[in-house]
Amino acid sequence: MIRIPFARLVARVLLAAPVLLLGACATQVKPYDYTAYKQAKPASLLVLPPVNESPDVSATGSVLAQTTLPLAEAGYYVLPVTLVDETLHQNGVNSPEDAQSLAPAKLREVFGADAVLYMKVKAYGSSYKVVASETAVALEARLVDLRSGQLLWQGVARASSAENNGSNQGGLVGMLVKAVVEQIVNHSTDASVRYAGIADQRLLSAGHVNGLLYGPRSPSYGKDPVAPQ
Repeated sequence: MIRIPFARLVARVLLAAPVLLLGACATQVKPYDYTAYKQAKPASLLVLPPVNESPDVSATGSVLAQTTLPLAEAGYYVLPVTLVDETLHQNGVNSPEDAQSLAPAKLREVFGADAVLYMKVKAYGSSYKVVASETAVALEARLVDLRSGQLLWQGVARASSAENNGSNQGGLVGMLVKAVVEQIVNHSTDASVRYAGIADQRLLSAGHVNGLLYGPRSPSYGKDPVAPQ
């Protein structure tokens, strides 16, 4: 049996300590700069139809329909998304890309909101990957002040059925059968809608590190989350 002298062992630990500390620092969350957000103090939000970058044409409507609840719970007045969509169509703006290309000043003039939420659907739907089936929704969002055109906040979120997968049992055949069954169930029940709601909730809820700040209608207004040190 090889024995390492105590003094040499201590020296090795001390040499390794800075590396471990650097690794820990690298995983710390960098606090978001909320300076512009706090100065703007938006109270009313306009949510534009999300730009869909996934192959599923239902993604925009599914994601948009589930944005109001988390934003309202965060303390903001949210312009009704169906009325916003109808107003856009009546004015010849028929696609999310066209809606998101409108100038902030024009959106302010038409809708009167303090800020606008731009969203993108980066992934949406179910996929079969050899021995696994996954339903996933990935989103991006930017909050822009309609009075100044300044970026106030941006964030990303993802929700996936793979988060619930435990240890695989039954070997390769069992995994294949499980994946096929999940794929059928996900398509028949449109599981993407449920995961779109989860992703919306994660992205647009207030009170978590680097997320949206509470709005003036919330009793937690002004109580900002603190990033872990």
